[in-house]
Amino acid sequence: MLRDMTRSKGRLGVLVLAAMVFGLAPLPEAAPPQSGAIAIRAGRLIDPDTGTVSTDQIILVAGGRISAVGRGLAIPTGATVIDLSKASVMPGLVDAHTHLCLQVVAARDHGSYYYTTLNDPDAFRAVEGVANVRAMLEAGFTSVRDVGNEGNFACVQVRKGIMQGLIPGPTMITAGRIIAPFGGQFHLQPDKPGLAEPEYFFADTRDEMIKAVRQNAHFGATVIKIVVDDQRYIYSVDDIKFIKAEAARAGLKLAAHAWTRAGAQNAAEAGVDSIDHGIDMTDEILSLAKKNNVALVGTEFLVNSDFFDGAFRKQVVDRLRRAFKVGVTLVYGTDAIEAVDGKTRGEVAISGIDPWVEAGIPAPAILKAMTIEAHRLLGLDAERGSIKVGQAADLIATVDDPLANIAALKKVQFVMKDGRIVRQ
Repeated sequence: MLRDMTRSKGRLGVLVLAAMVFGLAPLPEAAPPQSGAIAIRAGRLIDPDTGTVSTDQIILVAGGRISAVGRGLAIPTGATVIDLSKASVMPGLVDAHTHLCLQVVAARDHGSYYYTTLNDPDAFRAVEGVANVRAMLEAGFTSVRDVGNEGNFACVQVRKGIMQGLIPGPTMITAGRIIAPFGGQFHLQPDKPGLAEPEYFFADTRDEMIKAVRQNAHFGATVIKIVVDDQRYIYSVDDIKFIKAEAARAGLKLAAHAWTRAGAQNAAEAGVDSIDHGIDMTDEILSLAKKNNVALVGTEFLVNSDFFDGAFRKQVVDRLRRAFKVGVTLVYGTDAIEAVDGKTRGEVAISGIDPWVEAGIPAPAILKAMTIEAHRLLGLDAERGSIKVGQAADLIATVDDPLANIAALKKVQFVMKDGRIVRQ
């Protein structure tokens, strides 16, 4: 029957329209790039991968991508010229541990995001996500990895809105529903066990793990996130390897929330793509993570919270310092979830660099963790994260040099996403 219908162009049009409406074919997901050539005069062009600077460079942008980079390039006739000759220009930043459809209101939620998930319906959380992705982009974060706590796939819908050009925002990698042993990260009551769903997908058997991964993939997740260890029972090495293999079959990477030493040990041994938090990692576990090419997204931003004491701050800063010394791949991620009066989510997220400075991490290493290493973890490095010919034109600029003073990133003056000026 379909073969007969496709013989008519008119009927084919009806078929395609119906397929779009009823979900049989994907809607377009990429906003058209800005037309017309753009030439950017960069006083200092920073390569975070090598920590080097080139001066007096011209960056040519066409169709949302970088078409040429170098000194003394001819500027095409009619091109829009952007003068950043007194600024430091670099690739856009990444927050690799975000929850953009979750906003804890301290006075209402008593500091518990469990209450936040009960108070805010998914529709409103998607609205919060729209506001937060714009704020992140304006702060210089041109890519993010949203690792769940988004209700029933709210962030997937926000990502679609960005890709279709309906709203401004960074390139998003989204986890969908977090997969976890029963209870997830909450303590439930026997007469109300459903209050943690759909925030989490409980998976304790192999069949449940397969279903959890496949449902996430089906509904649009682009990374799989598991909680290893927030209950007395935790995922074993074999559990994690099983989930990793199922995720790989769907072409997805695996991020592992691991707060405890035992959880981090299992995640490192299983070879996940990233350990998120890793608060209690010993040097031996850090070395295992390095050996198995596991990135650490340490969410050091959390030490800025009033919920944790000075001992926690000391532990996290020391862990970061030791991880850098061991040589683990470090990736910047915040875990910012609380509304802060007078600040946008982007302004809050950039403050996560402070613990890195406290740990004595050199500015070039911090910038690398926020750009190229993060893009590699997200699987975006073939398209983004470098200022090279063929890469997407995701650029930011600061007045000061972040290789000398990483705090310069708190004052981003210029943001370009896919060749479109976001902030100037």
